[in-house]
Amino acid sequence: MKGVVFTEFMELVEARMGPDMLDRIITEAKLPNDGAYTSVGTYDHAELVRLVTALSAATGMGIPALIHLFGEHLFKRFSEGYPALFADAHTVFDFLSRIDGVIHVEVRKLYPDAELPSLRCERPRDGELVMLYSSPRGFGDLAEGLIAGCIAHFKEPISVTRTNLEKEDGMHRVRFDLRLRPA
Repeated sequence: MKGVVFTEFMELVEARMGPDMLDRIITEAKLPNDGAYTSVGTYDHAELVRLVTALSAATGMGIPALIHLFGEHLFKRFSEGYPALFADAHTVFDFLSRIDGVIHVEVRKLYPDAELPSLRCERPRDGELVMLYSSPRGFGDLAEGLIAGCIAHFKEPISVTRTNLEKEDGMHRVRFDLRLRPA
């Protein structure tokens, strides 16, 4: 997992819960590098799980809720830090439909060793989008948070229904059904 995910998680914790909480969870997570991450480095995703687990224990918030919150934060940070990726997308459906074929291609140019999830999209009907998340790292909650961040960014009335699917060939899979609600 790219280090930018770790550095953004730490920024979220420090901004929302303070530097003492960040120090506490780094200590409790017993990380091999004592929490020293660079945005361009590559790290084991299990270290992020350990940080989230420590934060959950310290705050009493559930792990899925924390990962979802982080996904929302991450989307906002990506929209601020990489505006070029948003230039040709004017709606939630436009943006999400471009992730695998456009955005992940650009991410791989910056980070050739990035291990990205598959986010296939289908548009079954006008006003609907189906996204299929697939990854060996079960971060469906992160994907859901990123989708929520996308909806907040574009300010559209969209409902999301999540369906956890059976694991297949070692891949965690989640289906997200997005529907544009009438204004």
